Amino acid sequence: MTDDTTPSTDESAIADDSGRTIELEVTVPGTPDEVWRAIATGPGISSWYVPHTVEEREGGSIEFTFGPGMDASGRVAVWDPPRRVVFDGGDITGLAFEWLVEAQDSGSCVVRLVNSGFGSGDEWDDQYDAMRDGWQIFLTNLRLHLEHFAGRTATASLPMATWEGTEGGCWDRLLADLGLPSSLEEGDRIGTVGDAPRLSGTVARVGVHEVALVVDEPAAGTAFFAAESVGGSVSVSVWSYLYGDDGAAAVARDQPAWAEWLGSRGTGESRGS
Repeated sequence: MTDDTTPSTDESAIADDSGRTIELEVTVPGTPDEVWRAIATGPGISSWYVPHTVEEREGGSIEFTFGPGMDASGRVAVWDPPRRVVFDGGDITGLAFEWLVEAQDSGSCVVRLVNSGFGSGDEWDDQYDAMRDGWQIFLTNLRLHLEHFAGRTATASLPMATWEGTEGGCWDRLLADLGLPSSLEEGDRIGTVGDAPRLSGTVARVGVHEVALVVDEPAAGTAFFAAESVGGSVSVSVWSYLYGDDGAAAVARDQPAWAEWLGSRGTGESRGS
């Protein structure tokens, strides 16, 4: 399988005290204005990443959440539509996220991410590795959002839990417990079975221990399953982004059930309900 996010370089990257940056790019359909709405506005970002509110101006505020009790804030450090936006932590030390949009002749755009501000030490090493892997998933989801649902807004469901074991072992167990094949390929039609909430669609991308889907049940949208090593544990996620009133209703109904399902198979540490 091919990977749509490949390393890139950019002289406009924000300074990084550790000398490390995450630099990735993805080609997506759409005009620069359409792509800008997806990466620089609250409704756009919320439809493929995590829920955001963005004050759309330089110096504006940002609020976002990865789930209950995991809220954070920042600022718009640079606002140059539709070419460049930078989000950072303001006057406090923290990560910075620079997004650049470059139009292509084919009616598509290259979106480049430069994630900087990493410190040094083992804890930062773990965070760097986890974020690099995570961005691969989210940039795929950005591409799927713009390919299939451009201009629409999704409701995000972000349940995850900590499981014991190796990353590969947790991934194999996740697929088995969901009733999914142990080997997946792009274009496969799959759906959950058993006691898991219903989620079905078509495989859009297969990674080492993650799979991205375009789903039609319980509503139209995108989703991904992933098992990711974070420090000494494994974080297992079943995240979805569902569109329209049907999608919002499905998230309200199923997100607590997913959190319970994942937590019952893990160490008891789960979130998303």
